Amino acid sequence: MATAEFPLPDVGEGLTEAEIVQWRVAIGDEIAVDQVLVEIETAKSLVELPSPFSGTVTGLLVAEGDTVEVGRPIIRVDSDALAGGQPGGAAPVVAAAPASPEVASTPAVAPVAPAPAAPTAAASEPTVAPAAPAPAAAPAVAAPAAQVPVAPAAPAAAAQPVAPTSVADGAAVVGTDETSGAVLVGYGSATSAPSRRKPGARRAAALAAEASRASSADAAARAEASADPGEDSTADAVASQGTRPRKQSVATNVLAKPPIRKLARDLGVELSEIVATGLSGEITRDDVIRHAKQASVFRNIETPEWGEVRSETIPVKGVRKAIATAMTTSAFTAPHVSLFVDVDATHTMEFVKRLKASPTFAGVKVSPLLIVAKAVIWAVRRNRSVNSTWTDSEIIVHHFVNLGIAAATPRGLIVPNIKDAQDMSLLELAQALEQLTITARDGKTTPAQMANGTVSITNIGVFGMDTGTPILNPGEVAIVAMGTIKPKPWVVDGEVRSRMVTTIGASFDHRVVDGDVASRFVHDVASVLEEPALLLD
Repeated sequence: MATAEFPLPDVGEGLTEAEIVQWRVAIGDEIAVDQVLVEIETAKSLVELPSPFSGTVTGLLVAEGDTVEVGRPIIRVDSDALAGGQPGGAAPVVAAAPASPEVASTPAVAPVAPAPAAPTAAASEPTVAPAAPAPAAAPAVAAPAAQVPVAPAAPAAAAQPVAPTSVADGAAVVGTDETSGAVLVGYGSATSAPSRRKPGARRAAALAAEASRASSADAAARAEASADPGEDSTADAVASQGTRPRKQSVATNVLAKPPIRKLARDLGVELSEIVATGLSGEITRDDVIRHAKQASVFRNIETPEWGEVRSETIPVKGVRKAIATAMTTSAFTAPHVSLFVDVDATHTMEFVKRLKASPTFAGVKVSPLLIVAKAVIWAVRRNRSVNSTWTDSEIIVHHFVNLGIAAATPRGLIVPNIKDAQDMSLLELAQALEQLTITARDGKTTPAQMANGTVSITNIGVFGMDTGTPILNPGEVAIVAMGTIKPKPWVVDGEVRSRMVTTIGASFDHRVVDGDVASRFVHDVASVLEEPALLLD
């Protein structure tokens, strides 16, 4: 059996670091290929890292809450798969391809040992390391596990071993740690990107694995209750491995996503006491809030009593760091111009009421945001330049609408977008908005869902704001701000009446959108809110 260490990979976003949010395995756990090992938070989203091999977890090398660089080992595993076919159970040795300048600039893992010289066999195997005789081996190139093209080197007298079936496709041994002797294993291929299960499949597998661990944990707890008090505790066993036990501030033998666990901690609620209503027994946000209200512990922990805490320090990292960079770049790169208009949205509110009562929209969340989204798409079709991207040398006008919706999440502000929203019916758009909201609230929005937006909406009305000056989402040239809709005095046919009034604000990149186009666009959005029947044209 060989010992392997799994370095933090680049998960396809070009990231250089990530925060360890929650370990999904513990020391002593038996893991399978593609089982989720850990959840990490990058600058864009929460990501689940699947295991590239099977074996037994012998060490968690990084604590929850720590930020680590790409290429740093985060978990140690004993695995038979890594010793397959090698004399004495040694792990197969591989050679690293020359590192590009980009790779060389990223954090490196331990050097890869060169393959033994074998003139006769190596000459016919172009995929392994060159075997020219030399008195001393040339220094190997160090590179992150996720970016190193590798190829197994076979002994001269033996055929090249078949890759063990218990190692995930796309995973390969990329080196050894000079201190511990552990094999470094990661994803990497000379010709293709990592092969992984689809997110839905990984999620299902993770839920099943979590349920299995929960059952095992219950059994272990019962056994411990009847065990000899003199036996070593789990904490002692963890300490002997030189690692820190997982956080126990809330129950770990229940199914709940990290944002839900954080919400429970903030509200002082024990997850083990909550009745779960989610899929496969998973606790949802509504479950936590409902239990908190029933237990009369619902409180705002964001405002402690004066004098309790003089000040606090919040590290600028992850999503908050990405937000700061994006907003600064946008504000000081694109010359913003903003426009505002008050709108009589009475007919829109009546339309929303009829949609809610319609059997077609049964079970689908319908709100005024749906009509604003449809109005923006309608106005974009009439004013194409607001749906553009500015580059230093050209303006790219998009003939599709990836509609961004700014979402306030427990991790900060993100702007996922609905792809090809221009092709959706009102019902399809309502379903897409609802799914986007749920995914963002649960902290599961992926980088792909936030990429390639063309125009955005920010709904500040949900916070009781009448209007505001929105900052452009980087890469876009227009954003619409939707304010509250509430009764106000309004002149109709010469008489003052109570009408449902809102204010629409919008900001534009003045390098692309001139004042007349911006004005027509805002007017078109307002026109639809005043008379939704315009959507029929």
